[in-house]
Amino acid sequence: QVQLAESGGGLVQAGDSLRLSCAASGRTFSNYAVGWFRQAPGKEREFVAAMNWRGDSTYYEDSVKGRFTISRDVAKNTVYLQMNSLKPEDTAVYYCAARLWATAQAMGVITNRDYWGQGTQVTVSS
Repeated sequence: QVQLAESGGGLVQAGDSLRLSCAASGRTFSNYAVGWFRQAPGKEREFVAAMNWRGDSTYYEDSVKGRFTISRDVAKNTVYLQMNSLKPEDTAVYYCAARLWATAQAMGVITNRDYWGQGTQVTVSS
């Protein structure tokens, strides 16, 4: 079993950048695909970005393409989400999720095989 902990959220202005971190413990990330999701108040949790278990393929939701970048540091057992050109509509609680042996595209659909972190709040003011 893998435990996940997100960090790096905060309050920023539109156009600013943030980097979220998702640190894993209990298992190495090297066998897990990792995805980032977000949930705004009153809305369902939605997919944002993912990386496959090999770390050589990524997948993004259309609204964040060109602005967000997912990456990982195997040595630190951490996955990052670099968020640039933030918009007020990016405001949400951001969660990371991990799934064993998954592709990046498969992470776009939540399953009961996913491990989740507790989330980190991102607020973008206009």
